[in-house]
Amino acid sequence: MADDRLVAAAERICAAEGVQDGTLKTGVAGLKIARRPEPSALEAMVYEPLVCFVVQGAKDTGTKGGSVRASAGRLLVVSHDIPIVSKIVEATAARPYLALILPLDLSVLRGLEEEIGGAGGGAGAVSRALSLHEADAPLREAFGRLLELVERPGEAAVLGPLVQKEIHYRLLSSPQGATLRALLQTDGHAGRIGQVIAHLRAHVADPLATEELARLAGMSRSSFHEHFRTVTATTPLQYQKELRLLQARERLQAGGQSVSAVAFEVGYESPTQFSREYARKFGASPRHDLRA
Repeated sequence: MADDRLVAAAERICAAEGVQDGTLKTGVAGLKIARRPEPSALEAMVYEPLVCFVVQGAKDTGTKGGSVRASAGRLLVVSHDIPIVSKIVEATAARPYLALILPLDLSVLRGLEEEIGGAGGGAGAVSRALSLHEADAPLREAFGRLLELVERPGEAAVLGPLVQKEIHYRLLSSPQGATLRALLQTDGHAGRIGQVIAHLRAHVADPLATEELARLAGMSRSSFHEHFRTVTATTPLQYQKELRLLQARERLQAGGQSVSAVAFEVGYESPTQFSREYARKFGASPRHDLRA
C-alpha cells in the first residue's frame, strides 16, 4: 500500500530536480530515488548490497532462482553482489513507479552488530541474496525522515548519517536481519561466499578455477557449490558468464571498441560464442548495442 506522505515527498524532490523518468542521486547518505512513469522492458544489471523501498507502483526483480514482485510498501533487500533482471510492471503518468534505494554500508552494519550483539534478527541459515519483506512503520518513518533531509541540506550532513544508521539498525533487528548477520560473519558461509563474489568481480576475465574458488572460501568443492548456489541461485560458471555479459554490454554502449575487442577483454576466447550468448541474454546482437 502506497504511503501518501512518502509519495508526495518523492514526487516533490524529483520535480525540483527535473527527473521525470530515471534515477535521482540525492546526495544524502547515498539515497537514490527511482521514478518511472510507465512500465519498462526487462533490464539486466549487477545489484550491489542495497535496500529498495517501493513507495508506489511495482517492480518484478529476479535471478536464476526465480523472481519476486516488489509492490508499494515492500522492501527488496540485496545482501550480495548479484546479476539481476528486472522490469517495472505497475506505473502510469498519474501514478508513477517510485522507489527509495539505499546502499547497505557493511561498516555501519558491523558497528551495529558490535553494539547490539545477538539482539534482534539473530543468526540463521544462509539464505538467498535477494529477499522481499514488508516495510514496518518504524522503517517507513525512518525513510520519511531521510527524504525530509533531502529538502533540508543544511541539516543533512549531520542528521543524514544518523538516519542511515537507524535504517541499518532496523534492518538488522528485523526478520531479514539473519541474512545480514550471516554476511557480516567473515568466517561464516555467507561471508566466505561474499569474498568469492568479490574475487569473481575483480577477475571477471580470468578462466574459472573452481578448485581455487573453493580454497578461497575454505570449503570442499561440493560444499562450495552448494553454498554458492544457495546465496546466488546459480552456479559459479553461470555467475561469471552473467558478469561478463553485463560488463560487455556496458563497454559496448560506452563506445570506442569493436565487438571482438570487448569479447576478449571480458574473457571470451571466441567472438562467435560471445555474440551467440550475448544475443541469447539480451535479445539483440552485440552490434545492435555498439555505440559508434
